Amino acid sequence: MSDTRRRVKLYTLNEDRQWEDRGTGHVCCSDEETSLTVTAESDGSLLLESKIITSTAYQKQQDTLIVWSEAENYDLALSFQEKAGCDEIWEKICQVQGKDPSVEITQDPMDESEEERLEELEAAHVLDLPACEPEHLEEIAELVTSVLSSPVRREKLALALLSSGFIRKLLLLFRSCEDAHHRQALHHLYEIVRGVLFLNKASLFEVLFSDDCIMDVVGCLEYEPALAQPRRHREFLTHTARFREVIPITDSELRQKIHQTYRVQYIQDIILPTPSVFEENFLSTLSSFIFFNKVEIVSMLQEDEKFLTEVFAQLTDEATEDDKRRELVNFFKEFCAFSQTLQPQNRDAFFKTLANLGILPALEIVLGMDDVQVKAAATDIFSYLVEFSPSMVREFVMQEPQQADDDVLLINVVIKQMICDSDPELGGAVQLMGLLRTLIDPENMLAPASKAEKSEFLSFFYKYCMHVLTAPLLANTAEEDHDLTEGSAKVNPVCPDNFQTAQLLALILELLTFCVEHHTYHIKNYIMTKDLLRRVLTLMNSKHTFLALCALRFLRRIIGLKDEYYNRYIMKGNLFEPVINALLDNGSRYNLLNSAVVELFEFIRVEDIRSLIAHIVDHFYPALESIEYVQTFKGLKGRYEQEKERQSRGLSRYRRDAHSFEEDEDTWLNEEEEEEDVSDINKSKSDYGKFMESEKAKESQDKENQPKRSTTASFKFTFAHSAANANTSNGSKPPPSSSSSGSRPAAPPAGHTPRTGLVDYPDDEDDEEEEEEEEEQAPRKRPRLGS
Repeated sequence: MSDTRRRVKLYTLNEDRQWEDRGTGHVCCSDEETSLTVTAESDGSLLLESKIITSTAYQKQQDTLIVWSEAENYDLALSFQEKAGCDEIWEKICQVQGKDPSVEITQDPMDESEEERLEELEAAHVLDLPACEPEHLEEIAELVTSVLSSPVRREKLALALLSSGFIRKLLLLFRSCEDAHHRQALHHLYEIVRGVLFLNKASLFEVLFSDDCIMDVVGCLEYEPALAQPRRHREFLTHTARFREVIPITDSELRQKIHQTYRVQYIQDIILPTPSVFEENFLSTLSSFIFFNKVEIVSMLQEDEKFLTEVFAQLTDEATEDDKRRELVNFFKEFCAFSQTLQPQNRDAFFKTLANLGILPALEIVLGMDDVQVKAAATDIFSYLVEFSPSMVREFVMQEPQQADDDVLLINVVIKQMICDSDPELGGAVQLMGLLRTLIDPENMLAPASKAEKSEFLSFFYKYCMHVLTAPLLANTAEEDHDLTEGSAKVNPVCPDNFQTAQLLALILELLTFCVEHHTYHIKNYIMTKDLLRRVLTLMNSKHTFLALCALRFLRRIIGLKDEYYNRYIMKGNLFEPVINALLDNGSRYNLLNSAVVELFEFIRVEDIRSLIAHIVDHFYPALESIEYVQTFKGLKGRYEQEKERQSRGLSRYRRDAHSFEEDEDTWLNEEEEEEDVSDINKSKSDYGKFMESEKAKESQDKENQPKRSTTASFKFTFAHSAANANTSNGSKPPPSSSSSGSRPAAPPAGHTPRTGLVDYPDDEDDEEEEEEEEEQAPRKRPRLGS
């Protein structure tokens, strides 16, 4: 005999009592083997093979659902696309079990023990329903409450309520009692309706939640006995909560399903009390009722292409009024939020439908509008799309026509919204920064085409979008005019004091730091071309410590790569000066900024980055040698001297000449992006972490013997450097700078190699007493490296 196939969705109930979609396929019931099988429509694999057992209780719900349990805590459900298919499979099941197909449950879900059978026989007489009259309401309430502990008695009561039309009679009685202000009767009706809901039967829910009954059910639940005054749930549902149709819904079935789902959800979430641990399973069928309603609503809306097409058309139409557009965007926002409750397969189909209808071009338009509410809702919709598929968004962005103005590109619109966020706390900017981070993260790019996608998208981003992202940073660190007296140009040391601007710059720096960690060629080229690190380190002067720390973190990530091209760029531009100035300005304060700067130099020492060690000792050691509360700077000096000793013995070449570096730099700019050796970096980080732990232990032991922080108030250490020095050839020399104290020689200018690596100060001991006297009068602050 040929199998009868019907299209179904297979669901299982998880531990959280939520239905999980296991796939879509076709079901058949074999007469020979008396079993249900479901084969997937996508690949023909077997989703379900379940033998129909005569003792298993099958339930038919809502005309298109068949639910049953195969083992303890393992519930299954088949949701049919057509009612005819459900009826045919139901007849097969009833035929195997020898039941009448008109029943909605084939077996009593009971334990087959003899004791329970006797108990049910003894209790059978209590299921005779009293007359539906006010004087019998107390008896009915006690009956409903008494059966909740027995599955068999609950089932029998449910059948009795349905067969006699008792529920509708109760609701008619409620109306008369309410008109008569019969408070005691209304309290009994509350207990009865609440107990009927706890019977947990889908057949009862279909009656209770029908259009002509549901508001009376809500009315009964308003009269909780513990309350002095009844609630006003009906008033809220009929007057306060209004159903707004952004586009008229012509499908009456869809409209009715939306109303019903909202009201039932309100009953579950608002009206019914939180169930106790003994009642948590009483409303599992109610949750299933809501879940399947939602699935049906999404399916009906997706299939109504005319409705969604009209919504998109009005959303992007310039003639649409602002209030109307606000409602349209809010509709899509709620629609997307609603989709998050769906299973992955349903959610994928949902977002693909929106993408095919043009959700991204529509967002590009509404994100640029001035309405704050519209932009906030559009941002939420965009976040759902990015979370669903970053690759889909990237593909759309790269396929956009290259307009004359880059500002119209979707990513640039998003960046502008981040920059122009009017919220003092920048809540929207933080959200958008996270979305941008997801889009530029190579880790979430598609595996089969990850290399091509990474290369193409990052090239696009750095060409068309990066300048928009860094515009606020460059604008707030603008260069001053050349100082003709000193022959140098310098970056403006005055940072924005506005807290909101500082927060925005911190967000931009966080994103740039992410780029340094995850992008190689593109960000390196951008930093060196725009001299970006110099501009970032200007923010070390900020009065907002969090912004200074962001700038320092950016430098720390660059140095952490141990890339010699970055190191040469740092040395050539003398970019350690603002960091050391910040350390000296911080004085003797032991805070996060102090620790972060010390950790930076400790990393350089432990990882033995020789070029940077030589640069730091040659240019800054006289200003740092007085710092003795950590051994970091003395350790740098020791490393430096060891290397000089190796050079003198001819064991290694310590430096390469500048001409060779220039050739290598030109070669690098023409090279393609290379993969990083992640294992070596991880290993070095691990070694560094172990060393830092041992150093901390050693310093804690020697802390009592360490001298206190000391300053040299009469010491001034200055040297000439500038942004222009970074581009000055080795043959030119900037004008010499003079020491402000007159007793200390100046350090060599940036970009020049000194003849000796150390500067000795023989008169330090002679000035010791004088320094101690000055320390008592002057603030404990180290001299700043001036220009």
